[in-house]
Amino acid sequence: MTAGDDTRTRLVATAERLFAERGIEPVSMREISRQSGARNAIATQYHFGDRAGVLAAIAAKHEPGVESARQALLDQYEGSGSTSPEAVRILAGALVRPLAAKLADPDGGPEFLQIHAEMLDRSPGGAAAALPSLARWRALIDPLLERDAVRLHRRYTAIVHAATELARRARSGPHTDDRLFTSYLIDVVTAILSFPVSAETRHLADERDVAMGDGAAARVS
Repeated sequence: MTAGDDTRTRLVATAERLFAERGIEPVSMREISRQSGARNAIATQYHFGDRAGVLAAIAAKHEPGVESARQALLDQYEGSGSTSPEAVRILAGALVRPLAAKLADPDGGPEFLQIHAEMLDRSPGGAAAALPSLARWRALIDPLLERDAVRLHRRYTAIVHAATELARRARSGPHTDDRLFTSYLIDVVTAILSFPVSAETRHLADERDVAMGDGAAARVS
């Protein structure tokens, strides 16, 4: 590893810690440089340009592993040809398990989960919600859901809930065993996805779509 690579690694690790502790916006680029031990006060700007560049570097560190694990679970699901009532839970597991593995990742995994949840909250349609595995997951879960659940963005609700709960778990850790937490979170996500839409909610959604025009009814999560 070159001196430049070592500096980048320390800057990313410091940014992960500070962003997780205090949130993304309150942390300055100079503070990341200073707390990383970099000699140059503008080391973070030099290596990453701006805050978006730092966030991209954090994503590049963690997201490939999450993507690979989720794609593998989706491959297994498609290969099984499952149409059983368990299918929704299997896909809920494919959403949750790759991220839950980060709880036990000593190289910034818990910090990444907190940053990931904040990014989803800050930018619902941003990069954190646009991973290829999530697009594939959405397509696979779609035929298993009520049409009204899709219309009301139930899939995105499940994505955000999973990220929020994993971030909360990460903040309260470390824990010796995350298996029960992960299994229960999968249960809850399964319930979010599969619970019937009430008549009241369906009626109110119909009224909204009429008021907003046909375009609103065509949009799905």
